[in-house]
Amino acid sequence: MKKVLLLLCSMFFVAVSAQKKGKDYTDILKSKSIYEINAFLRDAHPDDPKRSVLKPRVMEMMKEYIKNAHPADQKVKDMQEMLAMLRRRPSTKITFDEMNAIIKQKQIAKYKAELAAKQSTTVYTPSTAQNTYVVNTAANAAVPNAEAEEFNMLMAVSPVEHKNRTVKILNSLFDNDPNTKDAIIMIQNKSDCNIIVRMEGVGNTKYRLAVPAQGESSIVIEKGQYLFTSLVCGAQYASQKTIERAIMVALGGQ
Repeated sequence: MKKVLLLLCSMFFVAVSAQKKGKDYTDILKSKSIYEINAFLRDAHPDDPKRSVLKPRVMEMMKEYIKNAHPADQKVKDMQEMLAMLRRRPSTKITFDEMNAIIKQKQIAKYKAELAAKQSTTVYTPSTAQNTYVVNTAANAAVPNAEAEEFNMLMAVSPVEHKNRTVKILNSLFDNDPNTKDAIIMIQNKSDCNIIVRMEGVGNTKYRLAVPAQGESSIVIEKGQYLFTSLVCGAQYASQKTIERAIMVALGGQ
């Protein structure tokens, strides 16, 4: 009997602990946050009655945000995409495969346009010590201009080199063979600083990718183990990754 009681107590403790770890949507009907309501719609049970109230509300909030946003507001595009998704489905929740497919189609469109234009369509501000690192920090004073110069050098590719790189990326995007030795890496830079992402693999396998502030870039690398490093507005980033398929890495987000 004691064992049964102990088991029941343990199960109750686990259930309570799991509930505490989950998001608290107790006051969700009072929420004025687009992101909080959107998160609720992704997490809530399909039959939750609060959905019928909150989905139309958050859609109106998104429309209002888009209407009043500054023309340069980076969030507008995200809001438009979320709004379009909510018109078609119960929430903005998507599977990993769906997300990959969306990213893939965007990348194909981007690099097809670049191939047709015979030049990069990326708009960026050349690097200086000021827009590579956070200004007015102790670290900034000690940072040489080498990082900024390297970024500018990596971005200033010749038309022939750009074409070859673009063709390689497109070939990788269209290649659905899981046994291929290469994988495409897309880096999203959500910071206000130009960055260089360095990927160091086994032996002498090394790659560098310049990514403009609030921009994105892609590179095709050999599959394997890599140490990803970067300086994001002066802050060190380092992450060990096993590359077995195409991935997206976002840096500098809040």
